[in-house]
Amino acid sequence: MSHTSERGTSRPVRVWLPEPPEVYDGLPDGLAIDVYDGTGDPPASLGEVEFYVTPYLGPRHTVELIRSMPALKVVQTLTAGVEHVTPYLRDGVTLCNARGVHDASTAELAVGLILASLRGIPDFVRAQDAGEWVAGRREALADKQVLILGAGSIAQALRRRLAPFECEVTCVARSAREGVAGIDQLPELLPQADVVVLLVPLTDETRGLVDAKFLARMKDGALLVNVARGQVVDTEALVAELVSGRLRAALDVTDPEPLPKGHPLWSAPGVLISPHVGGNTSAFLPRGRRLVSAQLRRYVAGEPLANVVTGAY
Repeated sequence: MSHTSERGTSRPVRVWLPEPPEVYDGLPDGLAIDVYDGTGDPPASLGEVEFYVTPYLGPRHTVELIRSMPALKVVQTLTAGVEHVTPYLRDGVTLCNARGVHDASTAELAVGLILASLRGIPDFVRAQDAGEWVAGRREALADKQVLILGAGSIAQALRRRLAPFECEVTCVARSAREGVAGIDQLPELLPQADVVVLLVPLTDETRGLVDAKFLARMKDGALLVNVARGQVVDTEALVAELVSGRLRAALDVTDPEPLPKGHPLWSAPGVLISPHVGGNTSAFLPRGRRLVSAQLRRYVAGEPLANVVTGAY
């Protein structure tokens, strides 16, 4: 069934895009496009927009506008996580995320954070700034046990990238399946892991999952890498472990975020912090644009959309 017959009219589909249509290859005919990147006043077609591609990492008002879109049928995010959007959705609006768009970028950063932390790259940078030659033996990723909490597309991308490093990788998901351990096995897996990587969405189940009890199960000297969402981790409990010197951490996300000046995480020993840049690379733009174009082609043709978010995704 075509999209036109479902809507009962041949009028163009009103679409809001975060970038000019010229940057998207393969957009279908039959679109009435407005560009809104979150700056300035929203387009006058607020009451007509049917398909809204939210600006990537846009300010809060860009998702709050969803409540003022009576004709809205689809929200397409450019993020894998959608917890910032779900509070504003009403029944009947389809939510699609950017699964697959950030796999390469986020997995790449996770590898970088692991290597930088184990090999002491931040120490070398500080020594270089001070003009000091600080030699010594550092840890390798080779022979390490890496536990990835999550088994989605980014977790699988990370697993593939870790394969050449001669480390043993285990993924954990809500339920066990071939090649993936179940969450019920976490208590026995955590004490064995040298590196624990968080790659789960933020849901009611995962909020605060990495609490004091979780951290206490990790082996002495282990590295916690968070490229998921800051609120998956109990920050106070993590700071306590870092200050004690028992654990290390590499964090692309924090709670709160942005991390305010003077927060104890900034000065905690053994922590490397990046400012939530896991997905925001040169690889994001072409992949995000391809997704938007493909989704609009599906929508206009009346075909099922990809990456539809249901339940706790």
